[in-house]
Amino acid sequence: MPHDLLPLDSKSRLPSIPTNRNIYHSTSHISYLTMGRESVDALVSRKHICMKGCDLIHDREESRKAYIIYTGWACSYRLLRDGTRQIINFHIPGDLLGMRRLLTPDCDDNLCAITCLEVGDIDIESLLSALCTDNCLAMSVLWSAFRDEAIVAQHLVDIGRRKPINRTAHFFLELGARLNIAGLGTRAAYECPLTQSLIADALGLTAVHFNRVLRQLRELNAMTFHEGRVALLDSGKLEHLADFDSAYLR
Repeated sequence: MPHDLLPLDSKSRLPSIPTNRNIYHSTSHISYLTMGRESVDALVSRKHICMKGCDLIHDREESRKAYIIYTGWACSYRLLRDGTRQIINFHIPGDLLGMRRLLTPDCDDNLCAITCLEVGDIDIESLLSALCTDNCLAMSVLWSAFRDEAIVAQHLVDIGRRKPINRTAHFFLELGARLNIAGLGTRAAYECPLTQSLIADALGLTAVHFNRVLRQLRELNAMTFHEGRVALLDSGKLEHLADFDSAYLR
């Protein structure tokens, strides 16, 4: 947060941030995230269930709420005039959603429940006030925003420069790393409720093309995706294909 949004005496209470670039390979940000999560939970005004297929946020809908996912998966997406859909990102338990509404209450994203979701509602005004006084919360939100930006940047590279098999390998490696950080899987295997159609919409492929790429990866003995379970059989081969480095997620 900008210094002019912090209390005048807050500078002395700011956490000491190592200048070493390897901070992102340490557990420093995880401690901020853990303590910030406690502050986020305290701001939740209510928890509720969203059924599969329901939109939490519609494009051009003005809202003063953010959300935290407790259980279930969601996705942010854009709909084009011709009815086609581009999925921007998938969201898993622990993700903080709608943060762009801190500054833009009518930002043009859609947020849909992929599975049944349990979410917590957070009033934006309350969150803004808390950010001015709670350094751990501010660090946690800042880290979440930077990570989301880094993920979207990688997806842009996927669509623009990586071949279908490379971008697919990158997608499953990234998802596995995110779930591993959240304690919801390992780097070798994880549960994935996404359909092939959803993933194809995220990767800019047709469902038929995506299915063909999955078959290629299976024939390479690199990975399998079957009945909602991903098995990364040869992470080294996948990382080489995808030119993958998970540093942007940590």
